Amino acid sequence: MSQPAPARSVEQRTQDTLDRLERDVDAWVATAGVEGGAPYMMPLSFLWHEGALYVSTRASNPLARNLVASGAVQLGIGTTRDVVHVAGTCEVLHDDEVTPEFGDLFARKSGFDPRKSDGPYLYFRITPVRVQAWREANELAGRDLMRDGKWLVGG
Repeated sequence: MSQPAPARSVEQRTQDTLDRLERDVDAWVATAGVEGGAPYMMPLSFLWHEGALYVSTRASNPLARNLVASGAVQLGIGTTRDVVHVAGTCEVLHDDEVTPEFGDLFARKSGFDPRKSDGPYLYFRITPVRVQAWREANELAGRDLMRDGKWLVGG
């Protein structure tokens, strides 16, 4: 087995993470029901916009119900050997926040337009509280890039 690349600096990991948030389209999104409810995870497309991640899913989906009930969410972006892990808080966007311009921006980035789908879809704004990134075990130390909603460097 080959040796892993040298660990990236926190500055480089932060820049790589911001690049990934701009570039990538999909994330694994995990929630749990309130008061010990069942966990639920599914892949969703996302938009990184003005320091928040935006996702959309059918209102009847267990993920949507959990997001509405608890407001807590975790996302995994990338592969297991180049991952960005985001823990955040979530809120439903109000109808006036889903402007035609925002809907178009989301649809262009994700390749999916919830406005054209059957059934009611909800949009969610996810505000990162903690962001971690690592590639190999040599990057586990210092994997925190954001704590309590504040980037440790840059951002």
